[in-house]
This record gives sequence, C-alpha cells and structure tokens, in this order.
Amino acid sequence: MALTTWVLSIMLILPAIRALSDEMKELAQMLHNTCVAETGVNEDFIQKVNAEKIFADDENLKCYIKCLMAQMACIDDDGIIDEEATIAVLPEEYQALAAPVIRACGTKHGANPCENAWLSHRCYAEMEPSAYMLI
Repeated sequence: MALTTWVLSIMLILPAIRALSDEMKELAQMLHNTCVAETGVNEDFIQKVNAEKIFADDENLKCYIKCLMAQMACIDDDGIIDEEATIAVLPEEYQALAAPVIRACGTKHGANPCENAWLSHRCYAEMEPSAYMLI
C-alpha cells in the first residue's frame, strides 16, 4: 500500500517529490521500469508531459499511464477509473487538493482502456498543472 500511495501522490502532487525517501524513489523507479518495459513507451514522451504538460497522442504513452494505474489498482480492465479508490490511496494531506480533481475528471472515455487513462490524466494535468507529474 505504501508504494501505491506514493506513486499516485507523485502523479498528482508535485510537492511530494521533494520529500521522498531513497526507498520510495527506488520503488517508483521499479514501477516506472516495469511499465516502460511492458508498453515500450518513449521516455521523451514522459518527459514532455512533465516539462510542458503535453500528452503525445501515442498508444504506448496511453498504455504506460494505464499500466501505472493498473499497478495501483485504480483502474479496471475496461479502463474505468475507481475515483474513490484513487482518492483513498492518497496520503491524507493531499486528498483535499486531489479529490476534487479526480472526481471532476472521473473517467474520460476514449477508444480503449489505455486512452481512457490517458484522457483522464490529461484532465488532471489541465485542472492542476502545477501539481501534476507523471513518473
């Protein structure tokens, strides 16, 4: 549960990055590596999301985001985001900022489950750009 909490926090709450332990950074890197290997996403696309909030219309990036969410049990196989589970895994101190964003965005529906995750994350980034980061 600690990894799940931290990873979702890092995806939605940028200030949490500054206080990460080495163990949490290592766990995040492992999750990142797992999803990069699974999807073949170009790392440049992830960096572009973080630097400019530009979400490339790339199937591998879309499935990378879904992979991260699936690893945290925040999205089902059909690409439906469990908003309350997503909020529940956040540390209490971040829930007040993230909960309204997560609830307002809900599940954005695209052509497939990967696109649902991608569209939903675009929504998070649009609503709170200064607090959004993708691992």
